[in-house]
Amino acid sequence: MKDFFKKLVGSGAKPTVAAAAQNALSFQPPQHLIVRPGGPIPVAQLPRVSIVILNLNGRHHLQPCFESLQQLDYPKDRLEVVLVDNGSDDGSVEEMRAKHAWVKLHVNERNLGFSVGCNQGAELSPKAEVLVFLNNDMRVAKTWLSELVAPLVRKECIATTAKMWSWDGKVLNSAGGGMNFHGLGIQRGYNEPPQPAFDVPIKTLFACGGAMAMDAEVFRRIGGFDGEFFAYYEDVDLGWRTWLAGYEVHYVPTSECWHHHSSTSRRLPIETVRLIQVRNPVLACFKNYDDSNLRAVLPAIMGLFVRRMWMGSGLHEKDAEFRIEQATNPASSMFRRMVEKAQARFDDTIEVKRIAAADLVAINDLLGNWDHWMQRRAGVQALRRRPDAEIFALFQKPHWCIEGERGYMELQKGMTSFQGLDQLFPADNLPAPR
Repeated sequence: MKDFFKKLVGSGAKPTVAAAAQNALSFQPPQHLIVRPGGPIPVAQLPRVSIVILNLNGRHHLQPCFESLQQLDYPKDRLEVVLVDNGSDDGSVEEMRAKHAWVKLHVNERNLGFSVGCNQGAELSPKAEVLVFLNNDMRVAKTWLSELVAPLVRKECIATTAKMWSWDGKVLNSAGGGMNFHGLGIQRGYNEPPQPAFDVPIKTLFACGGAMAMDAEVFRRIGGFDGEFFAYYEDVDLGWRTWLAGYEVHYVPTSECWHHHSSTSRRLPIETVRLIQVRNPVLACFKNYDDSNLRAVLPAIMGLFVRRMWMGSGLHEKDAEFRIEQATNPASSMFRRMVEKAQARFDDTIEVKRIAAADLVAINDLLGNWDHWMQRRAGVQALRRRPDAEIFALFQKPHWCIEGERGYMELQKGMTSFQGLDQLFPADNLPAPR
Protein backbone atom coordinates (compact mmCIF):
# COMPACT_ATOMS: atom_id res chain seq x y z
CA MET A 1 0.00 0.00 0.00
CA LYS A 2 2.94 2.36 -0.51
CA ASP A 3 1.06 4.25 -3.23
CA PHE A 4 -1.79 4.97 -0.80
CA PHE A 5 0.45 6.60 1.80
CA LYS A 6 2.50 8.44 -0.81
CA LYS A 7 -0.66 9.98 -2.18
CA LEU A 8 -1.81 10.96 1.29
CA VAL A 9 1.44 12.60 2.35
CA GLY A 10 3.20 13.33 -0.94
CA SER A 11 6.20 11.60 -2.49
CA GLY A 12 8.49 14.62 -2.60
CA ALA A 13 9.15 14.14 -6.33
CA LYS A 14 10.31 17.23 -8.21
CA PRO A 15 7.90 18.36 -10.93
CA THR A 16 9.15 18.72 -14.49
CA VAL A 17 8.92 22.12 -16.17
CA ALA A 18 6.07 20.90 -18.38
CA ALA A 19 4.22 19.37 -15.42
CA ALA A 20 4.66 22.54 -13.38
CA ALA A 21 3.24 24.63 -16.23
CA GLN A 22 0.26 22.30 -16.58
CA ASN A 23 -0.37 22.36 -12.83
CA ALA A 24 -0.19 26.16 -12.81
CA LEU A 25 -3.15 26.17 -15.16
CA SER A 26 -4.94 23.42 -13.22
CA PHE A 27 -4.70 25.22 -9.89
CA GLN A 28 -6.51 28.32 -11.15
CA PRO A 29 -9.55 28.45 -8.85
CA PRO A 30 -13.06 28.44 -10.34
CA GLN A 31 -14.69 31.86 -10.31
CA HIS A 32 -17.45 30.75 -7.93
CA LEU A 33 -14.85 29.94 -5.25
CA ILE A 34 -12.88 33.18 -5.46
CA VAL A 35 -13.25 35.57 -2.53
CA ARG A 36 -12.82 39.34 -2.76
CA PRO A 37 -11.91 40.42 0.77
CA GLY A 38 -12.46 43.86 2.24
CA GLY A 39 -9.88 46.33 3.45
CA PRO A 40 -7.48 46.34 6.42
CA ILE A 41 -8.82 46.01 9.94
CA PRO A 42 -8.02 48.80 12.45
CA VAL A 43 -6.08 47.53 15.44
CA ALA A 44 -8.89 48.63 17.74
CA GLN A 45 -11.25 46.13 16.05
CA LEU A 46 -9.04 43.07 16.43
CA PRO A 47 -10.71 40.42 18.64
CA ARG A 48 -9.46 38.58 21.72
CA VAL A 49 -7.61 35.52 20.43
CA SER A 50 -6.35 32.33 22.02
CA ILE A 51 -3.75 30.32 20.09
CA VAL A 52 -3.98 26.64 21.01
CA ILE A 53 -0.91 24.47 20.38
CA LEU A 54 -0.61 20.73 20.96
CA ASN A 55 2.65 19.04 21.82
CA LEU A 56 3.78 15.45 22.05
CA ASN A 57 7.53 15.02 22.45
CA GLY A 58 8.16 18.05 20.28
CA ARG A 59 10.67 19.84 22.49
CA HIS A 60 12.93 20.50 19.50
CA HIS A 61 10.13 22.50 17.83
CA LEU A 62 9.18 24.75 20.74
CA GLN A 63 11.82 27.45 20.57
CA PRO A 64 11.37 28.49 16.90
CA CYS A 65 7.59 28.33 17.24
CA PHE A 66 7.37 30.56 20.31
CA GLU A 67 10.07 32.93 19.10
CA SER A 68 7.97 33.65 16.01
CA LEU A 69 4.80 34.06 18.08
CA GLN A 70 6.51 36.66 20.24
CA GLN A 71 7.23 38.68 17.10
CA LEU A 72 3.56 38.93 16.06
CA ASP A 73 2.23 42.42 15.39
CA TYR A 74 -0.97 41.51 17.27
CA PRO A 75 -1.91 43.50 20.42
CA LYS A 76 -0.53 41.61 23.40
CA ASP A 77 -3.49 42.51 25.61
CA ARG A 78 -5.82 40.64 23.22
CA LEU A 79 -3.71 37.55 22.78
CA GLU A 80 -3.04 34.46 24.85
CA VAL A 81 -1.22 31.26 23.96
CA VAL A 82 -2.16 27.86 25.37
CA LEU A 83 -0.02 24.75 25.05
CA VAL A 84 -1.65 21.38 25.71
CA ASP A 85 0.97 18.70 26.29
CA ASN A 86 -0.18 15.18 25.50
CA GLY A 87 2.02 13.22 27.88
CA SER A 88 5.50 14.14 26.60
CA ASP A 89 8.52 12.46 28.16
CA ASP A 90 11.24 14.40 26.29
CA GLY A 91 11.52 17.37 28.63
CA SER A 92 8.97 19.50 26.78
CA VAL A 93 7.03 20.40 29.92
CA GLU A 94 10.17 21.36 31.81
CA GLU A 95 11.33 23.53 28.90
CA MET A 96 7.95 25.25 28.71
CA ARG A 97 8.09 26.14 32.40
CA ALA A 98 11.70 27.30 32.20
CA LYS A 99 11.70 29.24 28.92
CA HIS A 100 8.10 30.01 27.99
CA ALA A 101 6.37 30.74 31.28
CA TRP A 102 4.20 33.38 29.54
CA VAL A 103 2.31 30.51 27.84
CA LYS A 104 -0.64 28.92 29.64
CA LEU A 105 0.32 25.25 30.07
CA HIS A 106 -1.98 22.24 30.45
CA VAL A 107 -0.39 18.81 30.91
CA ASN A 108 -2.17 15.53 30.16
CA GLU A 109 -0.82 12.34 31.71
CA ARG A 110 -1.15 10.50 28.39
CA ASN A 111 -1.75 11.18 24.72
CA LEU A 112 -5.45 12.03 24.32
CA GLY A 113 -5.14 12.79 20.62
CA PHE A 114 -5.25 15.92 18.52
CA SER A 115 -9.03 16.37 18.64
CA VAL A 116 -9.45 16.12 22.41
CA GLY A 117 -6.31 18.17 23.04
CA CYS A 118 -7.53 21.01 20.83
CA ASN A 119 -10.93 20.94 22.48
CA GLN A 120 -9.23 21.12 25.88
CA GLY A 121 -7.34 24.21 24.70
CA ALA A 122 -10.61 25.78 23.63
CA GLU A 123 -12.13 25.06 27.06
CA LEU A 124 -9.12 26.74 28.68
CA SER A 125 -9.83 29.89 26.64
CA PRO A 126 -13.26 31.06 27.87
CA LYS A 127 -12.61 34.75 27.09
CA ALA A 128 -11.42 34.23 23.52
CA GLU A 129 -13.61 35.55 20.73
CA VAL A 130 -11.54 33.68 18.15
CA LEU A 131 -9.81 30.33 18.60
CA VAL A 132 -6.64 29.70 16.60
CA PHE A 133 -5.09 26.25 16.25
CA LEU A 134 -1.41 26.01 15.36
CA ASN A 135 0.93 23.03 15.03
CA ASN A 136 3.98 23.08 17.28
CA ASP A 137 6.30 22.54 14.30
CA MET A 138 5.49 25.94 12.78
CA ARG A 139 6.98 29.38 12.59
CA VAL A 140 4.73 32.24 11.59
CA ALA A 141 5.07 35.57 9.82
CA LYS A 142 4.75 38.77 11.83
CA THR A 143 1.36 39.49 10.23
CA TRP A 144 0.16 35.87 10.22
CA LEU A 145 -2.42 36.27 12.97
CA SER A 146 -3.82 39.70 12.08
CA GLU A 147 -4.31 38.54 8.47
CA LEU A 148 -5.83 35.22 9.59
CA VAL A 149 -8.54 36.83 11.74
CA ALA A 150 -9.32 39.80 9.46
CA PRO A 151 -11.99 37.97 7.38
CA LEU A 152 -13.76 36.98 10.60
CA VAL A 153 -13.82 40.58 11.77
CA ARG A 154 -15.22 41.66 8.40
CA LYS A 155 -17.95 38.96 8.76
CA GLU A 156 -16.88 37.38 5.47
CA CYS A 157 -16.65 33.89 6.97
CA ILE A 158 -16.57 32.07 10.29
CA ALA A 159 -13.26 30.20 9.87
CA THR A 160 -10.02 30.70 7.97
CA THR A 161 -6.91 28.76 7.00
CA ALA A 162 -3.43 30.10 6.34
CA LYS A 163 -0.99 29.65 3.48
CA MET A 164 1.36 26.97 4.74
CA TRP A 165 4.86 26.67 3.29
CA SER A 166 7.49 23.97 3.70
CA TRP A 167 10.10 24.92 6.30
CA ASP A 168 12.53 26.16 3.64
CA GLY A 169 9.80 28.05 1.78
CA LYS A 170 10.46 26.34 -1.54
CA VAL A 171 7.11 24.60 -1.92
CA LEU A 172 3.60 24.85 -0.50
CA ASN A 173 2.24 22.53 2.16
CA SER A 174 -1.34 23.80 2.03
CA ALA A 175 -3.38 26.43 0.21
CA GLY A 176 -6.87 25.35 1.18
CA GLY A 177 -8.40 21.90 1.03
CA GLY A 178 -10.84 19.60 -0.71
CA MET A 179 -11.63 15.88 -0.80
CA ASN A 180 -12.94 13.04 -2.91
CA PHE A 181 -16.46 11.62 -2.54
CA HIS A 182 -15.37 8.96 -0.05
CA GLY A 183 -13.80 11.44 2.33
CA LEU A 184 -10.07 11.42 1.56
CA GLY A 185 -8.88 14.96 2.17
CA ILE A 186 -6.61 16.91 -0.17
CA GLN A 187 -4.27 19.72 0.82
CA ARG A 188 -4.47 21.99 -2.22
CA GLY A 189 -1.01 22.92 -3.47
CA TYR A 190 0.85 20.28 -1.46
CA ASN A 191 4.48 20.08 -2.59
CA GLU A 192 3.85 22.59 -5.40
CA PRO A 193 6.18 25.52 -6.13
CA PRO A 194 4.77 29.03 -5.60
CA GLN A 195 2.47 30.31 -8.32
CA PRO A 196 -0.10 33.12 -8.69
CA ALA A 197 -3.05 30.74 -8.24
CA PHE A 198 -2.08 30.23 -4.61
CA ASP A 199 -2.19 33.98 -3.95
CA VAL A 200 -5.94 34.13 -4.59
CA PRO A 201 -8.30 34.01 -1.57
CA ILE A 202 -10.90 31.29 -2.04
CA LYS A 203 -13.68 29.43 -0.31
CA THR A 204 -12.37 26.11 0.97
CA LEU A 205 -14.05 22.97 2.29
CA PHE A 206 -11.98 22.95 5.46
CA ALA A 207 -9.29 24.83 7.33
CA CYS A 208 -6.13 22.83 7.93
CA GLY A 209 -5.92 22.13 11.67
CA GLY A 210 -2.25 23.05 11.60
CA ALA A 211 -2.92 26.78 11.07
CA MET A 212 -6.52 27.91 11.31
CA ALA A 213 -8.83 30.37 13.06
CA MET A 214 -12.50 30.02 13.95
CA ASP A 215 -15.13 32.05 15.73
CA ALA A 216 -15.09 30.65 19.28
CA GLU A 217 -18.86 30.70 19.79
CA VAL A 218 -19.55 28.84 16.54
CA PHE A 219 -16.75 26.35 17.23
CA ARG A 220 -18.46 25.39 20.48
CA ARG A 221 -21.99 25.54 19.06
CA ILE A 222 -21.30 23.01 16.30
CA GLY A 223 -19.31 20.68 18.55
CA GLY A 224 -15.65 21.50 17.96
CA PHE A 225 -13.32 18.76 16.77
CA ASP A 226 -14.75 15.25 16.98
CA GLY A 227 -12.99 13.68 19.95
CA GLU A 228 -13.67 10.16 18.66
CA PHE A 229 -11.47 10.80 15.62
CA PHE A 230 -8.39 11.08 17.91
CA ALA A 231 -6.28 12.44 15.03
CA TYR A 232 -6.43 12.82 11.23
CA TYR A 233 -9.39 14.19 9.26
CA GLU A 234 -10.84 15.96 12.30
CA ASP A 235 -10.27 19.23 10.42
CA VAL A 236 -11.99 17.92 7.27
CA ASP A 237 -14.95 16.83 9.39
CA LEU A 238 -15.13 20.18 11.20
CA GLY A 239 -14.93 22.15 7.97
CA TRP A 240 -17.63 20.06 6.29
CA ARG A 241 -19.84 20.45 9.35
CA THR A 242 -19.21 24.21 9.35
CA TRP A 243 -20.50 24.56 5.78
CA LEU A 244 -23.41 22.21 6.52
CA ALA A 245 -24.41 24.48 9.41
CA GLY A 246 -24.62 27.46 7.05
CA TYR A 247 -21.23 29.12 7.60
CA GLU A 248 -18.21 29.62 5.35
CA VAL A 249 -14.49 28.76 5.53
CA HIS A 250 -11.94 30.84 3.57
CA TYR A 251 -8.31 30.40 2.56
CA VAL A 252 -6.25 33.52 3.38
CA PRO A 253 -3.02 33.61 1.32
CA THR A 254 -1.73 36.73 3.09
CA SER A 255 -1.53 34.78 6.36
CA GLU A 256 1.73 32.87 6.02
CA CYS A 257 3.50 30.23 8.08
CA TRP A 258 6.21 27.61 7.61
CA HIS A 259 5.78 23.94 8.52
CA HIS A 260 8.58 21.68 9.70
CA HIS A 261 6.67 18.40 9.24
CA SER A 262 7.32 16.62 12.51
CA SER A 263 7.39 12.85 12.44
CA THR A 264 5.23 11.91 15.45
CA SER A 265 3.11 9.48 13.43
CA ARG A 266 6.22 7.86 11.94
CA ARG A 267 7.32 6.83 15.42
CA LEU A 268 4.09 4.89 15.97
CA PRO A 269 3.28 1.37 14.69
CA ILE A 270 2.03 1.76 11.12
CA GLU A 271 -1.17 -0.18 11.80
CA THR A 272 -2.25 2.28 14.54
CA VAL A 273 -1.89 5.22 12.17
CA ARG A 274 -3.45 3.28 9.32
CA LEU A 275 -6.56 2.53 11.38
CA ILE A 276 -7.50 6.16 11.98
CA GLN A 277 -6.41 7.30 8.53
CA VAL A 278 -8.83 4.92 6.81
CA ARG A 279 -11.59 5.00 9.45
CA ASN A 280 -12.03 8.73 9.93
CA PRO A 281 -12.88 9.62 6.31
CA VAL A 282 -15.66 7.01 6.42
CA LEU A 283 -16.98 8.43 9.69
CA ALA A 284 -16.92 11.98 8.28
CA CYS A 285 -18.94 10.84 5.27
CA PHE A 286 -21.37 8.92 7.45
CA LYS A 287 -22.02 11.96 9.62
CA ASN A 288 -22.14 14.74 7.05
CA TYR A 289 -23.88 13.54 3.86
CA ASP A 290 -27.65 14.01 3.84
CA ASP A 291 -29.83 10.88 3.79
CA SER A 292 -30.31 10.53 0.05
CA ASN A 293 -26.67 11.20 -0.77
CA LEU A 294 -25.39 8.85 1.94
CA ARG A 295 -27.54 6.09 0.44
CA ALA A 296 -25.93 6.81 -2.93
CA VAL A 297 -22.29 6.93 -1.80
CA LEU A 298 -22.18 4.38 1.03
CA PRO A 299 -22.08 1.29 -1.23
CA ALA A 300 -19.13 2.75 -3.15
CA ILE A 301 -17.38 3.78 0.07
CA MET A 302 -17.70 0.26 1.45
CA GLY A 303 -16.73 -1.41 -1.80
CA LEU A 304 -13.58 0.67 -2.20
CA PHE A 305 -12.73 0.17 1.46
CA VAL A 306 -12.90 -3.61 1.10
CA ARG A 307 -10.88 -3.56 -2.12
CA ARG A 308 -8.15 -1.49 -0.44
CA MET A 309 -8.17 -3.88 2.52
CA TRP A 310 -7.76 -6.84 0.15
CA MET A 311 -4.87 -5.09 -1.61
CA GLY A 312 -2.98 -4.78 1.66
CA SER A 313 -3.86 -8.18 3.09
CA GLY A 314 -1.37 -10.42 1.31
CA LEU A 315 -4.20 -12.93 0.77
CA HIS A 316 -3.78 -12.85 -3.00
CA GLU A 317 -0.71 -15.02 -2.39
CA LYS A 318 -2.91 -17.61 -0.62
CA ASP A 319 -5.93 -17.37 -2.88
CA ALA A 320 -5.68 -20.98 -4.07
CA GLU A 321 -6.18 -22.34 -0.54
CA PHE A 322 -9.79 -21.12 -0.61
CA ARG A 323 -10.71 -22.34 -4.12
CA ILE A 324 -12.83 -25.50 -4.25
CA GLU A 325 -11.66 -25.96 -7.81
CA GLN A 326 -8.18 -26.58 -6.45
CA ALA A 327 -9.20 -28.62 -3.41
CA THR A 328 -8.11 -32.24 -2.96
CA ASN A 329 -9.97 -34.64 -5.23
CA PRO A 330 -12.83 -36.15 -3.17
CA ALA A 331 -12.03 -39.47 -4.76
CA SER A 332 -8.52 -39.50 -3.33
CA SER A 333 -7.57 -41.89 -0.57
CA MET A 334 -9.52 -41.90 2.68
CA PHE A 335 -6.28 -41.71 4.68
CA ARG A 336 -5.14 -38.55 2.88
CA ARG A 337 -8.46 -36.81 3.50
CA MET A 338 -8.33 -37.75 7.19
CA VAL A 339 -4.84 -36.27 7.50
CA GLU A 340 -5.89 -33.04 5.80
CA LYS A 341 -8.96 -32.67 8.06
CA ALA A 342 -6.84 -33.23 11.14
CA GLN A 343 -4.36 -30.59 10.01
CA ALA A 344 -7.18 -28.11 9.37
CA ARG A 345 -8.64 -28.75 12.83
CA PHE A 346 -5.38 -27.81 14.55
CA ASP A 347 -4.44 -24.97 12.18
CA ASP A 348 -7.56 -22.93 11.42
CA THR A 349 -5.81 -19.57 11.08
CA ILE A 350 -4.14 -17.82 8.19
CA GLU A 351 -1.65 -14.96 8.25
CA VAL A 352 -2.96 -11.55 7.18
CA LYS A 353 -0.86 -8.40 7.06
CA ARG A 354 -1.32 -6.02 9.97
CA ILE A 355 -2.51 -3.07 7.90
CA ALA A 356 -5.39 -5.16 6.53
CA ALA A 357 -6.27 -6.21 10.08
CA ALA A 358 -6.21 -2.51 11.01
CA ASP A 359 -8.66 -1.83 8.17
CA LEU A 360 -11.01 -4.51 9.51
CA VAL A 361 -10.88 -3.07 13.02
CA ALA A 362 -11.43 0.40 11.55
CA ILE A 363 -14.58 -0.44 9.63
CA ASN A 364 -15.94 -2.35 12.62
CA ASP A 365 -15.77 0.91 14.60
CA LEU A 366 -18.68 1.99 12.40
CA LEU A 367 -20.46 -1.27 11.61
CA GLY A 368 -20.16 -2.64 15.14
CA ASN A 369 -21.45 0.59 16.69
CA TRP A 370 -24.22 1.44 14.26
CA ASP A 371 -26.71 2.92 16.73
CA HIS A 372 -24.05 5.13 18.26
CA TRP A 373 -22.99 6.58 14.92
CA MET A 374 -26.59 7.01 13.80
CA GLN A 375 -27.10 9.14 16.92
CA ARG A 376 -23.94 11.09 16.17
CA ARG A 377 -25.14 11.54 12.60
CA ALA A 378 -28.54 12.82 13.79
CA GLY A 379 -26.81 15.46 15.89
CA VAL A 380 -24.84 16.72 12.89
CA GLN A 381 -27.84 16.70 10.56
CA ALA A 382 -29.80 18.75 13.10
CA LEU A 383 -27.31 21.57 12.42
CA ARG A 384 -28.06 21.59 8.67
CA ARG A 385 -28.71 24.97 7.10
CA ARG A 386 -27.16 24.29 3.69
CA PRO A 387 -27.93 21.51 1.16
CA ASP A 388 -25.25 19.11 0.00
CA ALA A 389 -25.51 20.37 -3.57
CA GLU A 390 -24.02 23.71 -2.49
CA ILE A 391 -21.14 21.99 -0.68
CA PHE A 392 -20.06 19.57 -3.41
CA ALA A 393 -18.31 22.29 -5.43
CA LEU A 394 -15.93 22.70 -2.47
CA PHE A 395 -14.71 19.11 -2.79
CA GLN A 396 -12.70 20.25 -5.87
CA LYS A 397 -11.61 16.69 -6.68
CA PRO A 398 -14.57 14.41 -5.85
CA HIS A 399 -13.55 11.72 -8.37
CA TRP A 400 -9.92 11.42 -7.25
CA CYS A 401 -8.88 7.75 -7.32
CA ILE A 402 -6.43 7.13 -4.50
CA GLU A 403 -5.00 3.86 -5.86
CA GLY A 404 -3.41 2.97 -9.17
CA GLU A 405 -4.13 -0.76 -8.91
CA ARG A 406 -6.19 -2.05 -11.85
CA GLY A 407 -8.97 -3.67 -9.80
CA TYR A 408 -9.36 -0.64 -7.57
CA MET A 409 -9.57 1.79 -10.50
CA GLU A 410 -12.03 -0.47 -12.28
CA LEU A 411 -14.19 -0.71 -9.16
CA GLN A 412 -14.24 3.05 -8.56
CA LYS A 413 -15.12 3.75 -12.17
CA GLY A 414 -17.80 1.06 -12.22
CA MET A 415 -19.44 1.96 -8.93
CA THR A 416 -19.29 5.67 -9.75
CA SER A 417 -21.28 4.97 -12.91
CA PHE A 418 -23.63 2.37 -11.39
CA GLN A 419 -24.49 4.53 -8.36
CA GLY A 420 -24.86 7.69 -10.47
CA LEU A 421 -22.03 9.45 -8.65
CA ASP A 422 -20.69 10.86 -11.92
CA GLN A 423 -23.95 12.81 -12.14
CA LEU A 424 -24.19 13.63 -8.44
CA PHE A 425 -20.77 15.30 -8.12
CA PRO A 426 -19.22 18.01 -10.31
CA ALA A 427 -16.11 17.37 -12.37
CA ASP A 428 -12.70 17.59 -10.71
CA ASN A 429 -10.98 20.97 -10.93
CA LEU A 430 -7.68 20.09 -9.21
CA PRO A 431 -4.81 17.96 -10.50
CA ALA A 432 -3.93 14.77 -8.65
CA PRO A 433 -2.03 15.45 -5.40
CA ARG A 434 1.69 14.76 -5.51
